[in-house]
Amino acid sequence: MAQRNDTAIWSGLFRISAESGQTLQAQIRQAIVAAILDRQIAASMPLPSCRILAEKLGVARGTVVLAFQQLVDQGFLIARERRGHFVNPEVATTPAKPTQKASESTGQVDWKALRQINATDMQRPAKTENWIKSSYPFVYGQFDPALFPTAEWRECNRMALAVLEIRNWAADMVDRDDPLLIEQIQARLLPRRGIFANPDEIIVTLGAQNALYMLATLLMTKGSKVAMEDPGYPDARSIFRLAGADTLPVPVDSQGIVTEAISPEAGFVFVTPSHHCPTMVPLSNERRHDLLARAQRNNQVIIEDGYDSQLVDEAPQQALKSIDRSGRVVYVGSMSKTLAPGLRLGYIVASAELIAELRALRRFMLRHPPANNQRAVALFLSLGHHEALVRRLSAAFDERRKRLVQAISAFLPEWRSTDAAGGTSLWLEGPRGTDSRALAEAAAARSVIIEPGDRFFDRPEKPTRYMRLGISSIALQHIEPGIRELATAAGRRPAAA
Repeated sequence: MAQRNDTAIWSGLFRISAESGQTLQAQIRQAIVAAILDRQIAASMPLPSCRILAEKLGVARGTVVLAFQQLVDQGFLIARERRGHFVNPEVATTPAKPTQKASESTGQVDWKALRQINATDMQRPAKTENWIKSSYPFVYGQFDPALFPTAEWRECNRMALAVLEIRNWAADMVDRDDPLLIEQIQARLLPRRGIFANPDEIIVTLGAQNALYMLATLLMTKGSKVAMEDPGYPDARSIFRLAGADTLPVPVDSQGIVTEAISPEAGFVFVTPSHHCPTMVPLSNERRHDLLARAQRNNQVIIEDGYDSQLVDEAPQQALKSIDRSGRVVYVGSMSKTLAPGLRLGYIVASAELIAELRALRRFMLRHPPANNQRAVALFLSLGHHEALVRRLSAAFDERRKRLVQAISAFLPEWRSTDAAGGTSLWLEGPRGTDSRALAEAAAARSVIIEPGDRFFDRPEKPTRYMRLGISSIALQHIEPGIRELATAAGRRPAAA
C-alpha cells in the first residue's frame, strides 16, 4: 500500500485553485474524472486516502470525503472496505476519451508531423486478444494451454536459476548469444530442415518479425524492390515498406510462388517455401531450383521464412537454404509454433559476414535477447523436451487438421480448402460474393473466431471470399461444433448430427 500514501505520484493530477469559479469539491471531482477517462489511474491502484489527499491539497477532509462519495454514487469509483477507493473496472474498460489534436492545442508537439516512418498507417494485425475466452477459437499463431509443456518448461527455468547458471547469463553479453543455445540450434533444429551451419552463421532474435526488421534495416533503403508472394505475409510487407522498400506482388498457385513472374529488377525475394503463408502449399521442387537459378542470374537475395516448418510433416521438404550453394539465401526461423509465441525467440542463419553485421546492428537496438530466456530454451532443447513436444504437437495438429477438413466438407461444402498437409491452419475460398469480414462478425456473435483473408492480398481490390482457420488453439472435440456454428453464421442450416 506504499503507493497509496506516496502523494508525489498524484501531484500532477490535481490543480486546485481558490480563483476558480468552481467549488473545491467540484474541482477535485473534475480532476479525478479526467484522470480516469484519460487512463491515468490504473484500476488496481488505490486512490490516496481522504485524509492524505486533504492534507496534500490544503482543504478540509470533509470536502474530499464528499467528492469521493459523489464519484462512487456516479459509478466512477468503488469503495472497498479496509482498502480504500478504486476506479470502477467497468469505467476503466470503456474506450478512452479522445485527446485534443496537437493542431488544436497551442504549444503541443505535433508528433505526426515529426515522424519519419508511418508505422501506425501500416496494416494492423488480426485482433484476437480475447481468443482464449471464445468457445471456438480458430485463430492462427496462438497456443493450446492443454498441450503446453508446463512441467518441462518450469524445470528448465529452475535449472537456469541455479547459482552457476546465473553466472553464465547474468552478465551483459554485449552482442553475443548464449553459446549453449547457438549449439542447440545448430545441432537440434537446423539439421531437421537440412541446414548445417557454423556457430558464426547463426544469430538469435526476438522472433521472426524482429529478424525481418533487422534484415530490412540493414539491407534495404528507399527504392529497394522486394518481390513477395501475393497473397502473402502482411507484417513482412509492412516491415519492408517501413524500410522504404517497394514490394512487388507475385502470384501464387498450387505449386507455390510463380517464379517466372518474379521481376529481375527486384533486389530481394521474400518467400515461405515450406508452407506458403497463408495457403499452406509447399513450393515445388522444380520451382525451388528455378528460384535459386533466377536469384543467382539476377543477383538477388532470397529471404526464406521457415513459416510453419517446425512441425513434422508426412513428407517434409528441406529448407531452400539447404540447397543454396551461392550463399544468397537468408533463413529466418522461429520457435513460436512449437514452444510458445509469447516467448519471442527466433534466429537467422546466413553467411558469417552478414551475421557479423547483424550482431553489430542488434547491439544498438537491444544488445541481445534476454540471456535467461536463452539459457532456459537451450536447456529445454538439450534435454530433449523440444523434440518430444514437436512429436506431440505434430500428432495433435494432424488429427485436428483432418477433423477440420471433414467438418468443412460436411457443413460448408461450398468452401474450397487447399489440399496441403502439415502446418497449423487451413486456407479456405468461399463462393463468389462472400464477404468474410461480415461472416467473421456474425461468427463472433456465436463465439467462433475466424480470420478474414483479405489482409493477405497486396492489391487495390482485395478479394473478400477467403478466410484462414487456425488449429493450434482449438481442442479436437470443439472443431466440428465450431464449424456447425460457423455454417449457421454463414446462413446454412447444418444437417442433423
